[in-house]
Amino acid sequence: MQLVNTSRDSLLKPLQVVSGIVERRHTLPILANLLLKKQGDKVSFISTDIEIQITTNASFGVGEEDVTTTVAARKLLDILRALPEGPVSLNLKDSKLVVQSGKSRFSLQTLSATEFPVMQSVGEVTANWKMTQKSFRQLVSQTHFAMAQQDIRYYLNGMLLVIEGKQVIAVATDGHRLAYSQVELMEAPIGSGQRQEIIIPRKTILECQHLLEDSDEMLEISLTANQVKFTFGDIELISKLVEGKFPDFQRVIPKGHKNSLVVGRDVLQSALQRAAILTTDKFKGVRFSLSPNRITVQSTNAEQEEAQEEIETEYSGDTVEIGFNVSYLLDVLANLKNEKIQISLGDANSSAVVTLPGSEDFKYVVMPMRI
Repeated sequence: MQLVNTSRDSLLKPLQVVSGIVERRHTLPILANLLLKKQGDKVSFISTDIEIQITTNASFGVGEEDVTTTVAARKLLDILRALPEGPVSLNLKDSKLVVQSGKSRFSLQTLSATEFPVMQSVGEVTANWKMTQKSFRQLVSQTHFAMAQQDIRYYLNGMLLVIEGKQVIAVATDGHRLAYSQVELMEAPIGSGQRQEIIIPRKTILECQHLLEDSDEMLEISLTANQVKFTFGDIELISKLVEGKFPDFQRVIPKGHKNSLVVGRDVLQSALQRAAILTTDKFKGVRFSLSPNRITVQSTNAEQEEAQEEIETEYSGDTVEIGFNVSYLLDVLANLKNEKIQISLGDANSSAVVTLPGSEDFKYVVMPMRI
């Protein structure tokens, strides 16, 4: 029975969208598969890892029958990538999915669709709003790098999203640095109207960053007590939320640092990249020295090698010497697009704050390092 007849690229696009979350090693064999649902000419592909589910829809079904089956996601994707551009058909024959293109033919094992653990949207919607893909992607790109990776404090392995009035705030921290970004919506979200805080898992955030486009196309976000749903284009992404209490980020952001300077992002980034060459995997420290109209960046290593970079900048504050993990500074510079950044410092023992000149929408706090 023929299910799909289309071009290779048309079929590859939705498969690439859903395959990102499919793990290579699974305790449940069905999770290595994607669910293929055909209703008339509408075809849906669904993948899940129990925590996240991605659905994408296309209109290249053949025949009137309704069919559901599951097939290995990676194998199907690898086959299509290896095929030349041209027409491709998917057929179901004796519980095998047959992929045909030109003189190539592949027969893949299927598993019953009844075994596939489809996640449903559950619970009452507590907030629902629309924003451009570009503005949510900016929130994610300005904060995602500060998320913890496998911290025992599991609530740090994700991104905090705060909805209050028309403000949507994203915060991420791993305990050594904190990134904060905010955006104002055109309209307040539909829902309870109260301030809401949710923690979105790390994997979901990285998937959003990968799938969302830098465009003014709309993204719809819905929250329930333990789920978040993103809908955009032909894609729907449902994710469980991380339970737990995120730290009070307002207390972490220093206020009133009197030493402040504005510096070109590219200039500082290049200087730090060069200084980082002489740091080691075990010790990533660089020394920042601020003196009138000058920043000096120094790094040394166990072989007593030394790098020194000088940057001229307008600065008339105190002379300050402070150490930082160079990776933490390079991370923030790589994820900002502005030409200039502002750095505010207290003394050698207090956290530094990186902001954008004339804007309150972004803050990055980085703890000092003993050097």
